[in-house]
Amino acid sequence: MIQTAMPVLEVICSLIGWFCLYLLFCCIFTQRGPEWNCRLVTLSHGVLIVLLTAYVLFIDGPLPFTHAGTENTELQTSCLAVCLGYFLFDMGWCVRYHTEGPVMLAHHTGSIVGILLALLMGVSGCETCGVIFGSEITNPLLQTRWFLRQLGLYDSLLGDAVDLLFILLFATVRVGVGTAMFYCELTSPRTTLIMKLGGVAMYGLAWVFMVDIARFGYKKSRAKYKRWRENHILKEINAQKLDGQESGIHL
Repeated sequence: MIQTAMPVLEVICSLIGWFCLYLLFCCIFTQRGPEWNCRLVTLSHGVLIVLLTAYVLFIDGPLPFTHAGTENTELQTSCLAVCLGYFLFDMGWCVRYHTEGPVMLAHHTGSIVGILLALLMGVSGCETCGVIFGSEITNPLLQTRWFLRQLGLYDSLLGDAVDLLFILLFATVRVGVGTAMFYCELTSPRTTLIMKLGGVAMYGLAWVFMVDIARFGYKKSRAKYKRWRENHILKEINAQKLDGQESGIHL
């Protein structure tokens, strides 16, 4: 049953809060562009929402694997309101500056619609928080990767470590654990049909991202191996030249 008491005020406060944080970053980093400041907001949201949803899921409970489709708790509602305010801000920013492609815009749209439905109907906050946790746990790494590129530090051991951790987390949490939660949502008799359809859409998007990430990992690994092989051959050639020079000296 649709609840009439949707936390509109919480969502509005969240939207204003994220926008004010963006303005603050714009005032602090005056030499940087709008995307730098927006990504700082995204990084802040990623860290905050992962901590909030982790507390909601693993400490306050219940878990989405066993309680999919149940009524929202107050903490779940507050967490969803904070996240919805951010997605509304980021969606508006992306449309304004045309920085994202159709896949990412579809992800944002699906996230906004899913959170809205969970808040309007007052149910499925449990699994919605689970989806947010799985989606955002890799976000800080994604933003760190972008900042490393901007600072000229991406082509380093740190950049490789960030990429590797990102791929592992995405595959294990968003796809691996996400598959188990998706199955629990589909088989739960309490979950509404519209939320199940939303789960199908978000799960499909996760696999679209996974395919792109797998391609990226393959290309980067291949390039790293090719560079290592060229360096190894070059070292062998230099070593042979050095041996030849030493032999000539002895003769």
